[in-house]
Amino acid sequence: MKIDSFTLDIIENSLIAAAEECFVAFGRTSKSPVIYEVLDYAAGLTDSNGRLVAQANGVPGFLGTLDLATQDCIKKFGTDGFDPGDICIVNVPYTSGTHLNDVTLVMPVFVKRELVAFSAIKGHWSEVGGMHFGSWTSDSTEIYQEGLIFPPLKLFEKGKPNNSIIDIIRANVRTPVMTLGDMEAHAAALRVGARRIVELCEKYGTDVILRAIERIMEKGEKLMKLKLKDLPHGTFEAEDTIDDDGITDTPVPVRAKITISDERFKIDLTGSGRQAKGSINSPWCATVSAARAIFKAVTDPHGPANDGNFRLLDVVAPPGTIFNPIPPAPTSTYWESMAFVTDLVWKALAPLVPDRLSAGHFLSVCATIVGGIDDRTGEPFAIVEPQAGGWGGAKGKDGESGLVCSGDGETYIMSNEVIEVRHPIIVEQYALNVEDGCGKGEFRGGFGLIKDYRINNSNATFTASFGRSLYPCWGMNGGSNGTPNYFIVYREGKEPLRTRKVAALQLGKGDLIRLKTGGGGGYGNPLDRDPKRVLEDVIDGYITVEQAERDYGVVITPDMKIDETKTKLFRDKLRSKG
Repeated sequence: MKIDSFTLDIIENSLIAAAEECFVAFGRTSKSPVIYEVLDYAAGLTDSNGRLVAQANGVPGFLGTLDLATQDCIKKFGTDGFDPGDICIVNVPYTSGTHLNDVTLVMPVFVKRELVAFSAIKGHWSEVGGMHFGSWTSDSTEIYQEGLIFPPLKLFEKGKPNNSIIDIIRANVRTPVMTLGDMEAHAAALRVGARRIVELCEKYGTDVILRAIERIMEKGEKLMKLKLKDLPHGTFEAEDTIDDDGITDTPVPVRAKITISDERFKIDLTGSGRQAKGSINSPWCATVSAARAIFKAVTDPHGPANDGNFRLLDVVAPPGTIFNPIPPAPTSTYWESMAFVTDLVWKALAPLVPDRLSAGHFLSVCATIVGGIDDRTGEPFAIVEPQAGGWGGAKGKDGESGLVCSGDGETYIMSNEVIEVRHPIIVEQYALNVEDGCGKGEFRGGFGLIKDYRINNSNATFTASFGRSLYPCWGMNGGSNGTPNYFIVYREGKEPLRTRKVAALQLGKGDLIRLKTGGGGGYGNPLDRDPKRVLEDVIDGYITVEQAERDYGVVITPDMKIDETKTKLFRDKLRSKG
């Protein structure tokens, strides 16, 4: 069957629009701020075999999860085991998930009793049970402590809810209204995508749509073959260190070997550490997602995502390692290792394609939970969010300040006004973290952020995991490394607690949490920085006059003008000393 290019483009963009409509529908109808404010979810469509066809711009870290979750459901029920109105639920980390909070719902789409596609959405449910409020935690040692595990199950059967499963959820979560509200919104958004696919089939004919889906994937594969030709070919390696194993202070080594040819892009993670004691393990699905994210970043970052795009990508991660743990390994804070899959490839390739990749960024999601029982209402409250930080400097530009990490991409930062209105929390400070600075270079890194939460309630618990605390991000081409992520807790009658991880720490009224994210790595020799840029940083309050001289060799005169002669002499003197 022949489809002209105009019709193919219309169908492809209609499918992307359907995925985006699913995305908007979920955000506008959910109960949790982590969904409607932070947008911690992703929506997409697959064909009847579970191959990705279209995806909305959601969390990049979920790029490899929607199709794998759909395929998990197909393996369980078979393509003949679905009926119109069915909706499957699944969150198993080891096969198609990330951590247990990230729940995927999958809905088969039928046209005249023929299965033509699936609608899928993965979203972070704020509560799924487990040992601590908010479910994900930094002190778990096995998956069973982290909440409810959903193997592929039918949450809705022929359009009717499976009340037995819903009763189990209600009985095991601390915020049943919020969690079940998200579940209903989740299901409703899937139905939006299903309706749009049916409408397309009615407009063009089912055979035309199915052929178009095949063509879309074929086009995606051909495009990637062309993009691979533009990359340097050969084998490139990088290594780094994760701060700890999640429980002890034992660091975890991570390594990647990237092999690029005209036909394949292979990421081999062999040689990385064994699976960790704590919850920092990156499940296979998350590892694939991180690999896909950096693969898209260096090939076709602005193009649509579909199965064809990733057919040339190979990922190797031996079972039982940090990037492919086996049960019952905990995965609550999986992002702490998942992010290194992206970063290792980034680090290896950045010097080769400096026009596409910057120096390293603060990397960690720096995720936090602040929750408790609201004195005003007697109801549970929870703030579940990522934190933003500094990105690396790049060829020709300084790094961006206050952006979420690469794995979180499209997610937002919780609105401080929403936090204060809905929760017994006061946000006393939200500022650039110029105190700790950033990576120095000809083009400096971006700055992290400082955020202060004052508890205005008799009780609260605080859980957080900040990676890249002991081993800050890397500089590039002579630029210096970035600065660390960490937080400080101030409690009445106790010494301030400065650390990088905490689980269900008990707080009371008046206690303060200070979150500090790191700055990005610098690009190029700091002594080559344009004096005008240094002067602008001084004027903006990013650095002091003393730092301008010490770090950049730039002498700032009392009238804030650059003395070019003195500056040159000062820089020559610094260079002569190495």
